[in-house]
Amino acid sequence: MDERIASRIKLVRGDITTLNVDAIVNAANTSLLGGGGVDGAIHRAAGPELLAECRTLGGCATGSAKITRGYRLPTDHVIHTVGPVYSGGGRGEADLLASCYRESLRLAAEHQCKTVAFPAISCGVYGYPLAEAARVSLEATAEFLAESELPREVTWCLFDQPAYDAYQEALAAAAD
Repeated sequence: MDERIASRIKLVRGDITTLNVDAIVNAANTSLLGGGGVDGAIHRAAGPELLAECRTLGGCATGSAKITRGYRLPTDHVIHTVGPVYSGGGRGEADLLASCYRESLRLAAEHQCKTVAFPAISCGVYGYPLAEAARVSLEATAEFLAESELPREVTWCLFDQPAYDAYQEALAAAAD
């Protein structure tokens, strides 16, 4: 990854629902009606209006993304994407995960979002190994950013130290 792309990528440790960015990405399930982990936290912080809007979207396929307003969050938009359940890596999981990032970034750019924040998609209950997910997500993001001026800055907001460390290692490896 070249230096001008790497300069547009940030890692932070914390709670994605508190970030003041143009869009945050929700690691959603196919119903888009809330769940556990990041998904549940985003729905709780955004308030019942988010669930009401999500009910109008008709769900979301794995690897795809849909966008809503941010409601009570300090962000204008929530981009909902459905990551793959990890089944050993032989069922197209990497392609689906990369698609989550590309589709989310495409929606962010279409909606003129200068800043967007991602969680570690599929790394919770969906069981995607952190190191592999970090590599796939950073590669997909770098490819998108090489072709698009927006978003100007992409942040990974990682909830715990193991996730932060895995993304830091992948970012350092990609920069070499």
